[in-house]
Amino acid sequence: MAEQLGGLADDRALLGRTSTAERVSDILRSRIAEGFFPPGTRLSEDSIGGALGVSRNTLREAFRLLTHERLLVHELNRGVFVRVLTVEDVEDIYRTRRLVECAVVRGLGDPPYPLEGPAQAVAEGQRAVREGDWKGLGTANIHFHRELVSLAGSARTDELMRSVFAELRLAFHVVDDPHRLHEPYLARNREILGALEAGDKGEAEKLLAVYLDDSLERVVEVYRRRIIAP
Repeated sequence: MAEQLGGLADDRALLGRTSTAERVSDILRSRIAEGFFPPGTRLSEDSIGGALGVSRNTLREAFRLLTHERLLVHELNRGVFVRVLTVEDVEDIYRTRRLVECAVVRGLGDPPYPLEGPAQAVAEGQRAVREGDWKGLGTANIHFHRELVSLAGSARTDELMRSVFAELRLAFHVVDDPHRLHEPYLARNREILGALEAGDKGEAEKLLAVYLDDSLERVVEVYRRRIIAP
């Protein structure tokens, strides 16, 4: 916990003079996504509040916001914890991803499409592979799908999927072999990008649907073993 809090104290400057519960929740959301606070971690009000230099009320409001986003859970007489997803949670996350991501690709207008974001995410993934940074590859993978969603040009859809992808990271942090989990999907991201670059959104949607189905099966298999096995 000392190491996590040390890094968190570095974020104190981000609060500036406009410290709010929303800004605190942004910082904690990022730290949870990055794995500084793994699933099951108890979050201490005193330690985190001291590291960020915010009041107990502000921190509690930030906790409330993140609980609403299903990233935290409050346990009576025990405190606030980073949520541990169930297998059913993971399945529901992928169900939502398939509904939204495929609909976004299907609803694209006429090509060419603004693909700078997805292309940068693929390049980020390739760089992570060269450096052997498998958690970084997982982050790049999520960035790719977030950029796909952004092609809809909908702030509401972006906000919805921000929460969904943040929950997905909770599942990824439980998996003990990010290399095996994420590497196969970099090539598939390139295929989806290639189809969109060619203006074939129908092919891109087919590739995406198969991708998500395969990813769900793979993640659930590993996740169930990690969560349920003694």
